[in-house]
Amino acid sequence: MEWKTVVLLDQYERNILINALNEFRNNLLQEQRSTDAVDELMIKIHEARQKRLRVAEAKAIERYR
Repeated sequence: MEWKTVVLLDQYERNILINALNEFRNNLLQEQRSTDAVDELMIKIHEARQKRLRVAEAKAIERYR
């Protein structure tokens, strides 16, 4: 059985993640180490579907209960 983890990120957080992975990849290249895992993860993040979600405040949710 394969486990999946879903992480909700806004565009700013997604960019931070990609920049951090790219910096890590550059460090691995300088050390002449394999970057395969980091490359695959960057591709997954880049190709991940983007959804629009409505975010409700707690007070608005309480009114509808």
